[in-house]
Amino acid sequence: MFKTNNLVARLFERQTHRSTPGTNIHRTRQFYENLVPSYTIYDVECPDYSFRKFTEDGQYLITFNRNYQELVVYRPAWLTFSCCGEDCDTHDLPSRANKFDSFFNQLYCVSLASSNELICKDFFLYMENKQFGLFATSTAQVHDAPTTGGAVPGVPSIEKITFHLLRLEDGLILDKKVFHNEFINLAHNVGVYLYDDLLAVVSLRYQTIHILQIRESGNFVDVRAIGEFCREDDELFLNSSSQHGTITENSEQRQTLVNNNDGVSNNVLQNSFLSGIKQRLLSFIYRGIWNEEADETERIQQLKKRFYFHFQDYVDLIIWKVQFLDRHHLLIKFGSVDGGVSRNTDHYPAFFAIYNMEDAEFVAFYQNSADDLYILLEKFADHFHTSPNKSMHISFISSHSNNLHAFEQLTCLKIKSGSLSQFVKKTLASLPFTCQSQSPSPYFDQSLFRFDEKLISPTDRHRQSTDHPIKFISRRQPKIPRFKIKPGPEAGSSDARAKKISSFLFHPILPLVISVQQTMYLQSSVVNIHFRK
Repeated sequence: MFKTNNLVARLFERQTHRSTPGTNIHRTRQFYENLVPSYTIYDVECPDYSFRKFTEDGQYLITFNRNYQELVVYRPAWLTFSCCGEDCDTHDLPSRANKFDSFFNQLYCVSLASSNELICKDFFLYMENKQFGLFATSTAQVHDAPTTGGAVPGVPSIEKITFHLLRLEDGLILDKKVFHNEFINLAHNVGVYLYDDLLAVVSLRYQTIHILQIRESGNFVDVRAIGEFCREDDELFLNSSSQHGTITENSEQRQTLVNNNDGVSNNVLQNSFLSGIKQRLLSFIYRGIWNEEADETERIQQLKKRFYFHFQDYVDLIIWKVQFLDRHHLLIKFGSVDGGVSRNTDHYPAFFAIYNMEDAEFVAFYQNSADDLYILLEKFADHFHTSPNKSMHISFISSHSNNLHAFEQLTCLKIKSGSLSQFVKKTLASLPFTCQSQSPSPYFDQSLFRFDEKLISPTDRHRQSTDHPIKFISRRQPKIPRFKIKPGPEAGSSDARAKKISSFLFHPILPLVISVQQTMYLQSSVVNIHFRK
């Protein structure tokens, strides 16, 4: 470990001392202890844009204009100026340093939304290997839409949702994918998950998981739709069976079976089958309970208690959220209708299931308080943060399975919690993880820096603002704050009663941070740029 804060001395030490095998990148990242954003330019003159994020490779800054019709993409540059004299560090920066375009060069501006659509300002996914960007536009929500065509009651409808695939190098729109009269949760990428070239889109309204592939040419290709049908030939089989009259006969037999079982509602299937994915889920739960008991009498008792008694509850479950675990397996979160459209789902009962798309079957099912699932998350959290391309930047996001300090923090929270069951529920509530929701900046590496996660964190969310600077403290020298970030005006807010929120955009490589402070119900915002002078 380095024992000096002098950058030149550390460079010489790197030249003369060889790294332990397999730790070269970790050792290089320790240089960020010296390379910190140590200077702030307050209230930068910049366009009135909505700042989304830096891409994971740091090549682009994504912004939208305030009417949410146009995409504006910048490339980070850096402030450059000349100095006459010996001690340039004491000189004031030139007047143009207060301008946004001194740090960023605008590449292009592209119109995405039509007159009745708006860009979803919290949605953006990036394909680093191809430098494609995925954006979304939508019309307004209709909360009292009629539940036709098998739509889930209580779920709003959006007349038109359009996904736009852009080549970020030049802003060319490569392809579009349109969904009509659907409801997809686009806020912070919740309803969409990108894994390599596969895209999973969750329709809450019609309970369908659309699997798309993004080709090298920049085209969307429909791979499969999991919901009413699970295999490509399911619909063909059912239609052919219906022509021979077998569907009606099987429906009558199935209704008779349902009516003869206590605890099963008579209106479970009034007119049609359950969806294919719901059928497979119920079958997996049933067979799991059946195989647990060898004694026939005990087996029947357990089925009555754990399956038939809760049968209607299982039938009423809807898909909330989905993520890829690999190219063949999905982690699916099920819950009630109210929880599916709520912003905070922590207080609603939920279940987790692992589904194999190729075999069209479930391989695991857990309650949201399952200890065995929590143990898997505690030990193998990185496997849930899927990164198939082995991105240099994404691979170093701190978690309690790869960082001792994060694990100690989790252990401390577990000890302080009054109920272990409630702690497990709260921890598992983060599953499935949201795609590209964490910043890969080295300043969030918990092996290098310590910071107050109530005020700032790598998670892509707004935070309640404070007039006090946010300190980043060195792990190696815990008594020395390495740098501070203060959002808002330099002199503090003139109205202490106004509720303010802040967002932070950390560049994944450079010592460069943008802080944006907004006052609730007002359009104006204060943009600060924090960088190494």
